[in-house]
Amino acid sequence: MGLYSSHHPKIENLPEIMQETGFSKSHICRLYDRFEALDQSNTGKLSRSDFQRIGALAVNPLGERIINAFFPDGKDTLDFRSFVCILACFRPIGKVKSSDPQAPEPINSRDNKLQFAFELYDQDKDGKISRDELYQVLFMMMEAEVTEDQLDSIIDRTIQEADLDGDGAISFEEFRKSLENVNVEHKMSIRFLR
Repeated sequence: MGLYSSHHPKIENLPEIMQETGFSKSHICRLYDRFEALDQSNTGKLSRSDFQRIGALAVNPLGERIINAFFPDGKDTLDFRSFVCILACFRPIGKVKSSDPQAPEPINSRDNKLQFAFELYDQDKDGKISRDELYQVLFMMMEAEVTEDQLDSIIDRTIQEADLDGDGAISFEEFRKSLENVNVEHKMSIRFLR
């Protein structure tokens, strides 16, 4: 039967969620356990405050931005299926690619992982990371470790290296190009799924 078989009847549309996300039944059951633990009000939906109780997010300088990524379009709550679909972006990338050129890009593709990271910077959703947006993120991450001048220097150098079209901002394509040698698979995958 397996450790997580008792959850199977509770999870609506399990086969569809498996198909959509690429998660196995046991992974979805693990995520269901986590979802239920976070759902303090037992409503079957998570709120921002449910996420704010996660210790790792509370101490992460980008915690609020990560939480916001779970609530696109100003939504106030998140159901289980949406929760799993967002986390599917962090599923390790499979070794087999589809031979069908018309097949949609997998939800956990390198580009989708990079898009998630890009959107943590691009807060005004204009498709570019401005100098100010880059400053905000780097300040949150490094404020006690660098001086204002050092931070300005890092930002100037980053934009100079990544901004291929010279518009003073970093587009998604420029962001992707600047990270082409970074192991996104390792940095943006849920560890317990390996």
